[in-house]
Amino acid sequence: MLEKIKETAAFIKNMIQETPDFAIVLGSGLGKLKEEVQAIHTLDFTEIPNFPQTTVVGHGGKLIYGILEGKKVLMMSGRFHYYEGHDIQTVVFPFRVFHLLGIKNLIVSNASGGVNPNFKVADIMLINDHINMMPEHPLRGKNIDELGPRFVDMSEPYNKKMLQVATAVAKDLNIRIHEGCYVALQGPTFETPAEYGMIKAIGGDAVGMSTVPEVIVAKHQGMDCFGISIITDVGGPDIAFTVSHEEVLQAADKAMPNVIKIVKGLVKNYNA
Repeated sequence: MLEKIKETAAFIKNMIQETPDFAIVLGSGLGKLKEEVQAIHTLDFTEIPNFPQTTVVGHGGKLIYGILEGKKVLMMSGRFHYYEGHDIQTVVFPFRVFHLLGIKNLIVSNASGGVNPNFKVADIMLINDHINMMPEHPLRGKNIDELGPRFVDMSEPYNKKMLQVATAVAKDLNIRIHEGCYVALQGPTFETPAEYGMIKAIGGDAVGMSTVPEVIVAKHQGMDCFGISIITDVGGPDIAFTVSHEEVLQAADKAMPNVIKIVKGLVKNYNA
């Protein structure tokens, strides 16, 4: 696996010839952010050695290198999910590559279901913590010492300074945001009312099918992480609204302009 990671990183490094300031991952329906980047190089996932392929509508399948708010960014339009049938090492493979490219800062976005009673559809939640309920852990097995330590400190999975900067940006722009804890489940089913109730009971504010394995691997490698969720549906033991992937994409589209503003402001104003 390490040799494949190195091969892929060498291929991308040969193309971009620079070290990006940020890696940015666009989740379900969040692809419009790529239109804000002054693209220098664009690669289909199919062109990149060893890269897996996405199979989900709303995930673009491109790696874009360019400039956003004066910073160099490597943007991943589309991501890989455990529920697609990938093993967990395939899901986190690009994040291993980001590390070998020298990237120190990671921004991840997703669509999620809200269980906090203060949340409404199309609200924005900045992730300040997570609970991992995926059935497979991305660090299970022999540790790759070259990439990070056997046991990883997760006391600050989401960088507090990044959260502060993003909060200040939202306040300046009068954008309503929440902070909360994201819970990762396997999927691909949306949660039952009882499952939403469980998420709330264990301390979650929102639930989704991604993000946490990627952040664990990023922290293993010493990267700083920022996560942002669009609340695309709400649920609980007394709520039984129907939900579809199309509705998720519609809610993401509604929140998109404000997500773009927050991410752009973070990229512009954050300095590690």
